[in-house]
Amino acid sequence: MGLDMAYDTDDIAGAVTEIIAEQALVDPSEVSPGSTLAELGLDSLGLVECIFGIEERFGITVPFNANTPDQPEFDISSVGAIISEVEKLVARQAA
Repeated sequence: MGLDMAYDTDDIAGAVTEIIAEQALVDPSEVSPGSTLAELGLDSLGLVECIFGIEERFGITVPFNANTPDQPEFDISSVGAIISEVEKLVARQAA
């Protein structure tokens, strides 16, 4: 079930950054596109919480398996990569 709302890239980037910052217990200004989740202090549980937050916020399903995080279908290498992946999923959902 998706949301009947159009998102622009700034909306998506801002929301993803806020979700990650909340889980990392840091100010969103400390989260940059080049940041990795490890640099922000997020462990595997924090990653899963981020994924849940993103799914809830955008009404999408993120193709991520916590049992095989080293082989993700969803690029989690950096905050920027996560934003890019969410943008793709939101665009597909809207199509």
